[in-house]
Amino acid sequence: MKIVVIGGSGLIGKKLVNNLRHRGHEVVAASPSLGVNTITGEGLAEALSGVQVVVDVSNAPLWEDQAVMEFFEKSTRNLLAAEAYAGVSHHVALSVVGTERLLQSGYFRAKKAQEELIESSKIPYTIVRATQFFEFVGGIADVATKGETVRLPSALMQPIFSDDVANAVADFTLEEPVGGIVDVAGPDQIPMDEFVRKYFSVTQDKRQVITDANAPYYGSVDVNDQSLIPNGDRPVTITKTHFQDWLNSSQNE
Repeated sequence: MKIVVIGGSGLIGKKLVNNLRHRGHEVVAASPSLGVNTITGEGLAEALSGVQVVVDVSNAPLWEDQAVMEFFEKSTRNLLAAEAYAGVSHHVALSVVGTERLLQSGYFRAKKAQEELIESSKIPYTIVRATQFFEFVGGIADVATKGETVRLPSALMQPIFSDDVANAVADFTLEEPVGGIVDVAGPDQIPMDEFVRKYFSVTQDKRQVITDANAPYYGSVDVNDQSLIPNGDRPVTITKTHFQDWLNSSQNE
């Protein structure tokens, strides 16, 4: 099978390209740095020639509200139009668990707009929503830091290893289109404040984590115990890698 991975030079994209190639498929990694730009259209038609499946794991270069909305809307419209012309039979997109519950954030409004464009197209599709990646724990802490104090809520998370995300997306890529949304999550539910405390205990970070129910997620989003975990209203794939195991192995590398 010939597959194009949009965002093929990013964190998930690189892993996904390698995963699919290891399974014996012809995979084209596509991104602006590789000569394929879904905003300008550069190289897009050529990349999609003879392709059966397109997987979009791209992300916006800027996270300001208007910029991120413009990116996901324009990129997705251009990509879907090019796929329709090329006769692509399956569109797979990576999104975020809880998107519809986090719409006070411009980023999640943009992800919801992306999902709606995919759902309204005539191309068979699968939207894979993943929970927060283990690798972003440091970023969550940094955004919540003031001085030597990190204020975070105790809202539940169900974080996931990026390798497991890539593997799950690869599985769905090679299956028949779902025609809907599926969730992928790690095996453990962890309060956000404890998520960062565990990270600090292994990295020996001296910052103090203070539990604050009013502290926002990524500096702008109010969350509760239902915001960031699968809510059981759609199929869920639970992956194998535990956060503590990932922490321990990361320190040994």
